[in-house]
Amino acid sequence: MVQTLSDRSDILRVFRAFIFAYLLFIGIYAPATAAQSGQEEGGGTAEIYYNEACAACAIYLESLIEILKDEGIEDIKIKDYINDRRYRSELNKFNERNGIPPDLQGHMTIIINDRVILEGHVPEVIIRDLLSQENSRYFDKIVVYQDEMKETAPTYKIWAFRGEAVEYPIDTPVLEYLVWFDSNKDKLEGPGPLEEYYRKGYLLPLVLVSGLVDGINPCAFAVILFFIAFLYTINRTRADVFKMGIAYIGAIYVAYFLIGIGILKAFTLMSSLGSPHIMARLGSYLMILLGLVNIIDYLKPGRVPIRLTTPLRLKRMLFGKHKDRFSVRLAIPRFSRKYLLDWAYKATFPSAVVLGFLVGLCTFPCSGGIYVAILGLLVSKTTYFEGIGYLLLYNLMFVTPLIALLLISSNRRLTERLDGWRESRAAEMKFGLGIIMVLLGIIILKWFI
Repeated sequence: MVQTLSDRSDILRVFRAFIFAYLLFIGIYAPATAAQSGQEEGGGTAEIYYNEACAACAIYLESLIEILKDEGIEDIKIKDYINDRRYRSELNKFNERNGIPPDLQGHMTIIINDRVILEGHVPEVIIRDLLSQENSRYFDKIVVYQDEMKETAPTYKIWAFRGEAVEYPIDTPVLEYLVWFDSNKDKLEGPGPLEEYYRKGYLLPLVLVSGLVDGINPCAFAVILFFIAFLYTINRTRADVFKMGIAYIGAIYVAYFLIGIGILKAFTLMSSLGSPHIMARLGSYLMILLGLVNIIDYLKPGRVPIRLTTPLRLKRMLFGKHKDRFSVRLAIPRFSRKYLLDWAYKATFPSAVVLGFLVGLCTFPCSGGIYVAILGLLVSKTTYFEGIGYLLLYNLMFVTPLIALLLISSNRRLTERLDGWRESRAAEMKFGLGIIMVLLGIIILKWFI
C-alpha cells in the first residue's frame, strides 16, 4: 500500500513538471512565433512618415497601402511629420534609437513590423521580396533607401545593420544582398555607437560657438561703434548711451530672431520635398563658399566680385560723401541709408529700437552665412520647438560681442580708438572669419549630417 502511494506521488510530480514545461513553452515560444507570423495572420503593423504636401508621395502612398494590405498588414498609421511636428520628433528618436545614419534617411519613411524600414520610394518588387517569409529569415532588421521620386531611379541602397550599406542597380533582386549578408554577417561589424551618427550632445556647443563667431565680424562691429560714436558726438551721457545701446542691441536680436524663424519655416518646407538633410548640406556648402570668398578677398583684394563687409568707414557710406566701389554690395542697401540717418539723428530710446531693428535686417547679408548653415542643421536634427530654443541661444551669443563693445566703450575717445583698431584690422578679421566659416562647414558636413 505504501509503495502504491509513492508511485502515485511520483506520477503526480511528473505530471506537474509536464504541465509547467508546457505552460512555459506557450508563454515564451508561442508569442515569438506569433510575432514572426503576424504578417501572415494579418497582424502586421506599418507606420508611414511623409509630407502631405508632396504630390508624388501621395501617389506612391496609395499604391504602397495596397501592397501592404495585400501582404497581410492591416494596421497602418499615416503620420504627416510636416504639419504635426510631434511626428518629426518621433521619427528622429526612432532613427537615433536604431542608429540609422543620415545618408540612409529619405524624405518618406515606412516602418513595417519594426523590422523593414523603407526610406523614400522603394520599388514594389523589393518591398514584396523583403516581406516574404522565405526572405525574412535572412535578417533581423533592414533598411532600403531609394529617395528619388521617379520610376527610373538608377540605384538603391540596402543595409541590414552590419557592415556598410551596399548600393545596387535598381533592377537587382534584393535576394542578392540577403544571400551575401547571410554568408558574411559574422565577419561584419555591427553598427557603431549612436554618437557615430548623431552627435546631438555636441549640437548645443556648436550652436553657441557659431553664434559667437557670427557676432565677431567687421560688419556688426562697424555699425555699433558708429552708433556709439555718434551718440557721444551729440553729447549724450554715458547712461543715455548705455540705455540706447541696449535698446539698439535688443532690436538687432529681435530682428535676427525673426529672420531665423522665417528661414527655419522655409527650410522645413523645402526639406520636405527631398532628403530631410538637404538644407543642412546646402547651408554648409554656402557657408564654406562664403568663407572661401572672404579668404580669397583677403589674399587677393579686388579679385572677388562680392564683398562681404561694409565699407571701412561706415560713416562715409551713410553720409554719402565718398563712394565705395563694389561690384556687388552685400552691405547696408543704399535705399535704407536715409532712413537709418533719420532714426540715428533722433537719438531717443524708441529711435534706437527702430534703428537697431533696421540695421539687423540690413546687415544680414554681411553675417548670414553661418546663420543659414546652423538653421539648416536645426531643421534636420531638432523638432520645431527645440529649434526655436537653439535659435534663441544662437542669437544671444550673436549679440554678446556687441554687448561687450558697449560695456567697454565708456567714452568717446575710447570708442574712436576701438573704431580705428577695427578699421585697421578689418581685413584680418574677415580673413579669420573666412577660415572659421570653412572649418565650421566641414565639421557640420562630416560629423553632423
